[in-house]
Amino acid sequence: MKIVFMGTPDYAATALKALIRAGHEITAVVTQPDKARGRSRELIPPPVKVCALEQGIAVLQPRRIREPGAVEELKRYPAQVYVVAAFGQILSQEILDIPEYGCLNIHASLLPRYRGASPIQHVILDGQDKTGITIMQMDAGIDTGDILYQKELSIAPKDDYASLQDKLALLGGEAVTEALELLKQGKLEQRKQDDTESCYASLIRKEMGEVDFSRDAKTLDRLIRAMTPWPSAYTAYHEKQLKIWKAEPVETDGDALRRPGEILQVEKDAVTVAAGTGALRILELQLEGKKRMTAHEFLLGVRMHPGEILGKGKE
Repeated sequence: MKIVFMGTPDYAATALKALIRAGHEITAVVTQPDKARGRSRELIPPPVKVCALEQGIAVLQPRRIREPGAVEELKRYPAQVYVVAAFGQILSQEILDIPEYGCLNIHASLLPRYRGASPIQHVILDGQDKTGITIMQMDAGIDTGDILYQKELSIAPKDDYASLQDKLALLGGEAVTEALELLKQGKLEQRKQDDTESCYASLIRKEMGEVDFSRDAKTLDRLIRAMTPWPSAYTAYHEKQLKIWKAEPVETDGDALRRPGEILQVEKDAVTVAAGTGALRILELQLEGKKRMTAHEFLLGVRMHPGEILGKGKE
């Protein structure tokens, strides 16, 4: 099929590569503008652009896809369907109506659950044991269109945002190619979403990564995994930011005899910290101004002691 593909990050690039491998003709790619990064402010192209240029595919990077000039340019590229994956801009009804088969979205949840911008992180935060991919017929709402095709995925106990996103990216590529084959054969069935079963996955903000040690250890484990690698889970140690990259919840005795955030034990390869219930055994961490390290590497240079408290304004 002739396709215009819209997407920006690695998650979307994985789906684009799957469509190319399946033999579809990608007439153009629409992605976000290059972003300035680092001290040099060098412009870095998004992964979808890199993939498209490697394949000799035309690339459009409008600042606002809804503007008349951008819409007119889009119409220059023939397509039976638009495929959208983590594009980062809202499409107007005018754009949704351009292709013969409309616009299909590769959404990283089992709709109607987890509509919104951050479904992968929220399923981890909520302790779900499964998620998946939904191929959805886009409409003017936010992830409210008809469901066309779904594939489920189990969430492993150690999955973090990065690992689960990688798994869903691959599953998304499989799902969209299978859905397009059914569409071509006229066998793709639409079903409306049940709004009573929906929930919203709001955009993750940096401040959501702050660790509140008064919460139970299992909840904190989910927080750390959901925030890795971005925006990261963090606390403070001697007034410096301390990022926690990997930890595991453990049970402890005498919860009432210690303070949340208190260092209970310093081992060769881990630091155990009290939570509201249970404790966190921290395995990877990063002190402000330093690189990410295993607890073993970290403790070779930083002396932590039982009885110290992690958190802002605490010593």
